Amino acid sequence: MSRVTIDQVSKAAGVSMKSVSRVVNREPNVSEKLRQRVQAAIETLGYVPDFAARSLAGGRAFTIGILFNDYGEGFMPSYYPKLQSGAYRSCRERGYHLLVETLASDDEDFAILFDRALDTMRVDGFILPPPIADDRIAMDILERHSIPFARIAPSLDLDRAPYVAIDDEAAAGDMARYLWGLGHRKIAFVSGHREHSAAHARRKGFAETLAKLGAAEFTEVSAEFQFELGINAAQTLMAGASPPTAIFAANDDSAAGVMAGLAQLGYNVPRDVSVAGFDDSWIAVSVWPYLTTIHQPIAEMAAVAANMLIDRMGKSTIKMLDYHLIQRSSTVQREVE
Repeated sequence: MSRVTIDQVSKAAGVSMKSVSRVVNREPNVSEKLRQRVQAAIETLGYVPDFAARSLAGGRAFTIGILFNDYGEGFMPSYYPKLQSGAYRSCRERGYHLLVETLASDDEDFAILFDRALDTMRVDGFILPPPIADDRIAMDILERHSIPFARIAPSLDLDRAPYVAIDDEAAAGDMARYLWGLGHRKIAFVSGHREHSAAHARRKGFAETLAKLGAAEFTEVSAEFQFELGINAAQTLMAGASPPTAIFAANDDSAAGVMAGLAQLGYNVPRDVSVAGFDDSWIAVSVWPYLTTIHQPIAEMAAVAANMLIDRMGKSTIKMLDYHLIQRSSTVQREVE
């Protein structure tokens, strides 16, 4: 069977080939009537755009890359897949391919490997999620190759590229107020990965809000955003002289680990200890009891970053997305001590 051509689509729709091309390439200022007319012809004929031809004609590769930091198998299994799915969805809707690259930015050969990889790629831009979103070496290399990039939740050089984020500091503050409002006064914090700017923002928001509420201090243990280290964190916290009645972990994976660690020690969640997380990832409703958490629109953040690159938005473009606290059964009211 011969391939359906753009000429056949234009004849079926009763419009010029240029009009079909404008619709296929998602160009602005195309009327909805024309878009629907061409789309109907495309669906009827089963037309599939030739990406190679589009690339040659328009100077675009019609490919967006996303660069992940390789921390090894099992690191943040709830976060990175959501980013990838959001970026993929946006690319698919806009007629683009998604290229996924994984490199270890802490590797001494990172700069050489990344620079060499870019020599063999043709992309319209890269999405940089944390922690590479704050990696100046990676940004320098991309700029040297004249490849645009959009960042997710950066904290450094904010005028260097368009970015999308939520207010992590305010969200963690909301969780501190929520747990305090439930009557908890011994609240511990399980911190995230030291290289992620969001981990620092969440700690800051949590600590400053607790201080304003009247907490003299709080106990803190790091779990580096990992489930296994969350188990260890729970064991460390409960072995202290004044065990907490509530534990807030900087992400859902480590919060789930905290719950597992508490169960191993014989504690009941939430009767003995309330537990809360951050992200609202799949694991939040895979554990029991279901996890109270901060909903972060992870997939949408990646989708917005992809659209920033596709639409060639300027460096000053900033998109702040909404978050909200989700109360589930892992937290409970407690009498104030």
